[in-house]
Amino acid sequence: MKVPLSWLREYADLPAVTAHEVADKLTAAGLKLEAITSHGHDVKNVVVGEVLEIEELTGFKKPIRHCRVDTAEAEPRMIVCGATNFVVGDRVPVVLPGGVLPGGFEVGARKTYGRMSEGMICSERELGLGEDHNGIMVLPAGTPLGADVVELLQLRDDVIELEITPDIGYALSIRGVAREAATAFGVAFRDPADVELPAATGPAWPASIADPTACDRFVLREATGFDPAAESPLWMRVRLTRAGMRPVSLAVDVTNYLMLELGQPLHAFDRAKLTGEIVVRRAAPGERLETLDHVVRELDPDDILITDQSGPLSLAGTMGGLQTEISADTTDIVVEAAHFSATGISRGSRRHGLVSESSKRFERGVDRELPLVASWKAVRMLAELGGATVQPGLTHTEIEVSPPRIAIPASHPGAVAGVPYTKETVVARLRQVGCVVTDGADPAVRRGGVDPTGVVTGGELAAKLAVTGDDMITVTPPSWRPDLTDPNDLAEEVIRLEGYENLPSVLPSAPAGAGLTEGQRLRRRVGRALAEGGYVEVLSYPFISSADFDRLLLPADDARRSAMRLANPLSEDEPLLRTTLLPGLLKTLVRNAGRGFTDVALFETGSVYRPREDAPEAAPVFGVERRPTEEELASIEAALPDQPLRVAVVLAGEFERSGWWGVGRAASWADAVQAARLVAGEARVELSISADQHEPWHPGRCAALYVGDTLVGHAGELHPRVIEAYGLPPRTAAMELELSRLESVMPGPVETPAVSAYPVATQDVALIVPDFTPVADVEAALRDGAGELLESIRLFDVYTGEQVGEGNKSLAYTMRFRASDRTLTVEETTAARDAAVAVAADRVGAQLRSS
Repeated sequence: MKVPLSWLREYADLPAVTAHEVADKLTAAGLKLEAITSHGHDVKNVVVGEVLEIEELTGFKKPIRHCRVDTAEAEPRMIVCGATNFVVGDRVPVVLPGGVLPGGFEVGARKTYGRMSEGMICSERELGLGEDHNGIMVLPAGTPLGADVVELLQLRDDVIELEITPDIGYALSIRGVAREAATAFGVAFRDPADVELPAATGPAWPASIADPTACDRFVLREATGFDPAAESPLWMRVRLTRAGMRPVSLAVDVTNYLMLELGQPLHAFDRAKLTGEIVVRRAAPGERLETLDHVVRELDPDDILITDQSGPLSLAGTMGGLQTEISADTTDIVVEAAHFSATGISRGSRRHGLVSESSKRFERGVDRELPLVASWKAVRMLAELGGATVQPGLTHTEIEVSPPRIAIPASHPGAVAGVPYTKETVVARLRQVGCVVTDGADPAVRRGGVDPTGVVTGGELAAKLAVTGDDMITVTPPSWRPDLTDPNDLAEEVIRLEGYENLPSVLPSAPAGAGLTEGQRLRRRVGRALAEGGYVEVLSYPFISSADFDRLLLPADDARRSAMRLANPLSEDEPLLRTTLLPGLLKTLVRNAGRGFTDVALFETGSVYRPREDAPEAAPVFGVERRPTEEELASIEAALPDQPLRVAVVLAGEFERSGWWGVGRAASWADAVQAARLVAGEARVELSISADQHEPWHPGRCAALYVGDTLVGHAGELHPRVIEAYGLPPRTAAMELELSRLESVMPGPVETPAVSAYPVATQDVALIVPDFTPVADVEAALRDGAGELLESIRLFDVYTGEQVGEGNKSLAYTMRFRASDRTLTVEETTAARDAAVAVAADRVGAQLRSS
């Protein structure tokens, strides 16, 4: 919103302050400053001159005139000019030699086109009054000769540009900003809407409202005998231009001028082009409208229209139709002012991609009481400036709307701000805003109820603050503040007018808490363990495409193919919520490999989204005027997918780097399995690992990860076709494990283990087993057979070859034994080892390797 300071001063008795001081006050009041632009302060030595004589010069490609101009000096000035729209006797603005035009353009006496030119005759654009550069600016007859044009035309002005947020639509007008400026400076405010309306003697053009949800007030007035040749006065064109609008014609300029001044959009119809009663309604299926921008628009059934018997006339509150446009022949005008649905205008404007100055105001909320005033001022200006006759009739159709009334404790603003405000201060500030404030509140409201007159909110607030009836006030917001709907809105008004800068800077006290949950601690421990193990954490978008399921070779009936589709995806290429972490990690791995980082180990912790079989198709949507009930919250919860927490790793290239110390080691399926063991260790559980076939892993290099009988994940080398589909490095390995399941099987609080002071006894054992025997089964058998004396067991060698026979493998373990109350003898440790070997022989057919 661009606000000329001179226009602002017309309605607020501001002291002798600069535009920057005014902007500072408005900023402190909550309006955001965008820029301050100065006009005409550098202009000097521009006077009114009268053309005495014109000599047409020939021999040039364009018309050139040598003019003798009287500027009230001793001798007339001779000036060369290329414009032809003025005649002898016209009075025009003249820049004398040494004068300066906007932008610092200096004018001197010089010889041009073979003649001496002592100055310059100016157009409107050269004076900074608009964009009209088609000819010289001709001043009204009788303009004082030699008068200072800067003072005469009020060229010097400052324009304050404000960014208006959606909650303060009233500030999209000079009226609204002037009220804020008057309050900020503590001076008188003159409301431009405070005019006496004439008594209506009958209806104007007939009109009705067919849809009360689209419009609750519709006003029509008529002006006849308008002179279509009448031009907008210079002061109006200057103000429109400075406020950011382009002057068009007098009828259009009047409606735009009043919209900027009052904040009420208006529309003018050519009366001769109307047919029958005007009706405000929603669009019918298949209707179309050609708007003023010459675009034929297909209308939606939710669009709000102004129509007559011929069909749609205007896209209400947004843009008029071409059919009833004010033209160069229009003499009879019907002026429309209305109060439309803010949400209806907002949706229609966005639906058609058509944002206008009118729609900006309607969607933010317009004063419902303005249509009568704005329409009257419009027809009166058409009469004063365009020679029209104001018809006495008035069409006023409205739907009764009760003003909101809000009951709040007077202490509430102070409780919000943390600063005590007296009741008198709160009442005075709310009245400054325009609210009507009365003491007390209906008893039903103090109990949290709503009385029949519409007093709302405040009952629960009073109960929370334990206030008495003497502290309660009832507030009726003004019609120009539709954004004031609850106690916190009123508190904000008091606080901002008292000054945000007066609020103390007090750090809030930290409430006592229970600390992190066990699940949060597990997630942090897992992240630290993987980082210490050489993995780098990444964060991927939780969006995938159906093509990812094909790349992962998932079967048609795989549960991971059942994914939730986003209603408004960031990209149509990835419209689904992920059911596995692997696609995001694999794509990140590909990007790193493509940039030359071929040795990569990544991990990610995050949720996956698994739709429930009994979930409804869409979650219900409830309003925001109250807290949803428990049943409503349950219905929302039922529509949400399961969101288990998972951790996944991918790795390729060298896991242990090569260097001067020797050759490194390539990452393999075993590293992926070890990553799972790291995660399980942080959850204080033991993993059971067995061979499995599960996409997208290699069928011969895939491990299923169990805790007891609970499957928690898979790890191994990816299938070659998956590697080819994603463009991954050869033999890329991955692991995905469900942390939520790990958390559910975690043991209770950790007990500090007893530390034995006695030495450890070590026994090595090598067992020959069939090569298809899982290592985990052998280890489990050894643990069970060794008994309580076994402290730990570690596999340190796997051998296959002639010495163990074809189809066999040798597994070598180090077994550590320790007792808590004595030093173990060789006989005890040997007996424990032999018992372990015996159990392994019985379970998996293990044989003790002799050499």
